[in-house]
Amino acid sequence: MSPYTALLLFAFMIQMSCGTEVTITTGDQLCLYANLRVNFSVLYEVADQKTQVAVFELPEKVTSDESMCAKVVSVLKLNFGDGHSLSIIFSVKDNHYEANLIKFTYNLRDKTVFKDSVSDELQKVKVRPHIPDVELGTCYTCKSKDTIHISPTVNMTLWNVVIQAFISDGAKSQKTTPCPADGPPYPSPTSITTTASTTTTTAASTTTTTAASTTTASTTTASTTAASTTTASTTAASTTTASTTAASTTTASTTAASTTTASTTAASTTTASTTATSNTTTPNATTPTTTPTTPSTPTPTLPTPTTGNFSVTPVNSTDACLLFNVGLRIGYKQENKYVEKNFDSNKAEFSGSCGVNSSDIVLVSDPITFRFTFTNDTKKFRLHALNVTVTTSSGVSFSVANSSLSLWEASLGSSYMCNKEQNFTIDTLSLFTYNLRVQPFGVKKGTFSMAHECSLDDTSILIPIIVGATLAGLIVIVVIAYVIGRRKTYVGYQTL
Repeated sequence: MSPYTALLLFAFMIQMSCGTEVTITTGDQLCLYANLRVNFSVLYEVADQKTQVAVFELPEKVTSDESMCAKVVSVLKLNFGDGHSLSIIFSVKDNHYEANLIKFTYNLRDKTVFKDSVSDELQKVKVRPHIPDVELGTCYTCKSKDTIHISPTVNMTLWNVVIQAFISDGAKSQKTTPCPADGPPYPSPTSITTTASTTTTTAASTTTTTAASTTTASTTTASTTAASTTTASTTAASTTTASTTAASTTTASTTAASTTTASTTAASTTTASTTATSNTTTPNATTPTTTPTTPSTPTPTLPTPTTGNFSVTPVNSTDACLLFNVGLRIGYKQENKYVEKNFDSNKAEFSGSCGVNSSDIVLVSDPITFRFTFTNDTKKFRLHALNVTVTTSSGVSFSVANSSLSLWEASLGSSYMCNKEQNFTIDTLSLFTYNLRVQPFGVKKGTFSMAHECSLDDTSILIPIIVGATLAGLIVIVVIAYVIGRRKTYVGYQTL
């Protein structure tokens, strides 16, 4: 082999090995696949009020244990370096899916990237990407470079992108939806296959990196099938319901104790019911045997959920078109036990869209995903549809939805507000809201308009109640005084 040929082969291998490949699974099935290259350009401040530009690439080694798949919303989150992360939120509409939001977090404390930075802050920027209407069951591909201006100080360039969200059969599709810059689909499915370091999230949230020297479609499929990922939602749910699991364990040990007592007695022994008092009595014995009941651990009362302040801003605009402040809690039955969970607004990812007659917002905070859809009839707006996806502590996901709601109604040009706790039943799920204020249409200058208060907050109704109660009290006092006065008068005129 000539030196020139060897050099070309080496360059080809280097090119093929660059990039980041990630597989996300639910249980043992692939649900989200990504293979992409990303370059970041960040302007930051140094000493003497000067600025520098840091240029760096998404590395081959990333962790994806905070990614998740759900029925209507999926999140790809790639953590890398010293506190940096890239998140892409996908959602389903009809028979298509799209990327609603790209969020980039960078840590100015990382001096290996941001040399001489005067700030140590964690910066977060987000943008709505140009990845719309990808047909379900196909991969979005884009070999061309796409530069996205996230903010005045941050640019991001993507290329060699292969992404498929909402995989239903556990295997990456060979069908593609190419970006406009690439033109029509490529005839050979293998042309989109790129082998790179593979990040596989396991139940223990470990990352396995495999460097490959060859690139074939079957190789990518094999790595996809082998990937076994338990999303972060399972871990979070397990942590939340730890007290519930402890309670069931205590009950099991009590039953075991009762069973042991029954087996110790003779065949003629009659064992009392353990479900009522957990006391086992042997009739032939002179002294009854009592098995003490271990008290179950009560489920701790949840604190009031934190209120999140969410706003949706259209592409190429700086003013919000949808404002949503709310604290959320859900309740549902899990293994015949009622469980409540708070939605962690502090860690929530969100995206949304605004339309003339319909607006929606998606909130994701593992293990809960909400999708609120608002509509208007030119005079009033209301919450029309709600979809909630939950991953339980056992790793099972379920969704409830209702598309015929008429909640949180207010006039267009105003906002709806209810600070008190509200409770709604959506199919088999209970939804609790706190400190709610929403305006999905007609937002001006990024602030809420005049609020329409719910009846729970409306204190004006207390005024007639107080006045009525006061008048009733006065009437009672007058009647009592009249009766006492009449009785004294009657006694004064009695004959001796």
